[in-house]
Amino acid sequence: MLNYSVQDNVAVLAYDDGKANAVGHSFIDAVNEGLDKAQADARAVLLTGRDGVFSAGFDLKEIQQGPQVAAALVGKGAALMLRLFGLPMPVVAAASGHAIAAGAFLLLASDTRYGAAGDFRIGLNETAIGMALPVFGYELSRARLSKRHQTAAFVQAQLYDPDGAKQAGFLDEVVAADQLMQQAMDKAVALSELPTEAYAANKRILRQAQITAIENSLA
Repeated sequence: MLNYSVQDNVAVLAYDDGKANAVGHSFIDAVNEGLDKAQADARAVLLTGRDGVFSAGFDLKEIQQGPQVAAALVGKGAALMLRLFGLPMPVVAAASGHAIAAGAFLLLASDTRYGAAGDFRIGLNETAIGMALPVFGYELSRARLSKRHQTAAFVQAQLYDPDGAKQAGFLDEVVAADQLMQQAMDKAVALSELPTEAYAANKRILRQAQITAIENSLA
């Protein structure tokens, strides 16, 4: 599922399950293993998915097994989002396509987000499928989404094309699909050259309130 490589001090975590890159237990385990390696031998992280799909959200096959199973998966996913959000090194995301629900949260948890131009949808569809978002979802949304779009995106389940996702705050840049990885890598390399301890400290200071709220909800 996960292809791990290091280039110019950037750990590239490219996940591809051949389908929708659904966030299930195996997905979360693979990304956490990649982050463990990245923190040992790199200075920045670059996340990406397969062509056309960054991630379509939590694995519904697991969610539909019952409330306890669903709660366990969502809690484990929340811990992964928290780890990314507070990771003491730069995290760049290259959204190679659709990013829905948990896929959109992966973007919100990353520091700098590039998206491929195309007929893709990005956003939070939980209200539309009858789900209330947990604390981690609210805190990431409040921290990263434009205030003008928070109600539409978080409450009203609006899905955006890449340009709209940039306006809403899910993405920072939209680029041609054939330039996505190169531009995201260039940014990750540039960020990797910043002093690591200062980057980690200032990132933590900026996000401390949200990190604490998510930690408390998981506890």
